Amino acid sequence: MTTAMRAKGAGRTNVDRFLTVLRVALLGLIAIGLLAFIWQQIDPGNAFAKWTHDGEEARRLSWAQFRGLIVSGLSQGAMYGLIALGYSMVYGVLGFINFAHGEVFMVGAFTGFIMSNKFDEAGLWEGGAFIPMVLITVIVATIVAMLTAIIMERIAYRPLRGSPRLIPLITSIGVSFFIQNAVILLFGPGAKSYPRNPDWLQDKWIFGIEGVKIIVIIVAAVSMAGLWWFVERTKTGKAMRAVAEDKEIASLMGIDVDRTIVTTFAVGGAMAGIAGMLWGLLFRSVIATTGFLPGIKAFTAAVVGGVGNLGGAMAGGVSLGSAESLAPLVLLEPLGVEGVSQLRDAVAFTLLILVLLIKPTGLFGERLSSEDRA
Repeated sequence: MTTAMRAKGAGRTNVDRFLTVLRVALLGLIAIGLLAFIWQQIDPGNAFAKWTHDGEEARRLSWAQFRGLIVSGLSQGAMYGLIALGYSMVYGVLGFINFAHGEVFMVGAFTGFIMSNKFDEAGLWEGGAFIPMVLITVIVATIVAMLTAIIMERIAYRPLRGSPRLIPLITSIGVSFFIQNAVILLFGPGAKSYPRNPDWLQDKWIFGIEGVKIIVIIVAAVSMAGLWWFVERTKTGKAMRAVAEDKEIASLMGIDVDRTIVTTFAVGGAMAGIAGMLWGLLFRSVIATTGFLPGIKAFTAAVVGGVGNLGGAMAGGVSLGSAESLAPLVLLEPLGVEGVSQLRDAVAFTLLILVLLIKPTGLFGERLSSEDRA
């Protein structure tokens, strides 16, 4: 017994040592890359830059380029944050990760594609009619995404409530593939394009920032603020927080648990629908698998911020988008890494590993139910 306990303790110690080495290595790599970037901004021909770039001078980023990276990171991170809210809300209430949530985002993007092209054919996707048509498109995309999430909960997840958590988790993966293939049957496997945005939306507005990116950031910020108000200030939001804390006690207090769970899925779906429409406006292309990678990254953002923490999900999304945009050119390129533009996804998951190594509960801490904390 004593020998086994010692062996177990030694195993934990060795693991701890390995994690410490990995933690130090990642933080050291970030520090070296950041210092190298600052040095090459001051002197692109410094000795370290020539050593990492095969004797050539490093590329210095202009302020306009650096500002563009920041804005791109914020706009994409805002969409990750909107999707991540759905992951956090569902996990907070039901205690499992709904991996089909990325497909709800994709459905919102496809709805935006259909509506925007219909308006474009009618000549309404330009001029003074553009803003009202975008608002209508966002509303319709939000409603369709909400309905998708509600149907998903009613058909796929409610019958499994009370089952071991692995079962609804696997079910969510199956639902994800089902929705992807249903969209392929309806629209085909090829990419679908949004109509061209008006010229004034492509123009640079404040500080040389494209108008479409400013709109994406503003709409995402307003949506997040609206969700915070809904959850923190309304009776339904208080019921959602009560169910997330303890379903049995919430039920004894007269809260309709089933209706509250449906509302949680609907609100999360609404956020994903808004994100899908914004994605279409920004990138103007959507395919059946559009929701897969953004969905995984949004889940990463939820973990980075703290699972079950809505504010953490928002902050995690913005942090992840900013890291994706900045890290390749700010940290990796100064170290002589080639093809940094292809390493955005690697940066996202490296950030996840780093956060889990330093603070496993996420940057802002988890908010779990009493059952999950036990």
